[in-house]
Amino acid sequence: MSNLHVSTHPLVKHKLTLLRSVSTEHKKFRELIRELAMLLGYEAMADLELKDCTVQTPLQLAPGHHLQEDVGLVPILRAGLGMVDGIHEMIPGAQVWHLGIYRDEKTLRPVSYYNKLPIEPTVQVCLVLDPMLATGGSATAAVEVLKNWGVRRIKFVGLIAAPEGIQAMTEAHPDIPLYLAAVDDHLNENGFIVPGLGDAGDRQFGTA
Repeated sequence: MSNLHVSTHPLVKHKLTLLRSVSTEHKKFRELIRELAMLLGYEAMADLELKDCTVQTPLQLAPGHHLQEDVGLVPILRAGLGMVDGIHEMIPGAQVWHLGIYRDEKTLRPVSYYNKLPIEPTVQVCLVLDPMLATGGSATAAVEVLKNWGVRRIKFVGLIAAPEGIQAMTEAHPDIPLYLAAVDDHLNENGFIVPGLGDAGDRQFGTA
């Protein structure tokens, strides 16, 4: 799949292993989410457009570059919130909007309950942030909202995906690149990724 990017960076692999561990407590879990989001966001933004410029150094003029595109971060509530700060550290000017989409525990279908996007897009690139790509329902719904909004480029940044979630995303939105730390084995009967890391929202916020 040309749009599937699974990181091979040693730091990503190391931090993801710590994140998976059942013994990792909430504070450390949140720190690892932030750090992994920074590393994966770095990879996802490798193709941002630049414009040439000139900057005055203490010695002389030097060629340089400025970002040409404005970036928006769209965390899917609530688990996606933990990924915002890591990417914001790299690109402080990024705009942040929130989409509230939860998975119905009986149907496993996405239910949208919150949307605070401006009337018109104010960025050229949006990163949809959600640690887990399980059934793919929330992610595909979020991308659909952003496409209808009119944003030009959309990417999904997550930590762990199930094959079922990847299939759902690529079938619904074959044009959307997926940036992940790992692809796991399968979904269980409750729609959780196996081996996964449990419920990313509960583990971040201590509500397990």
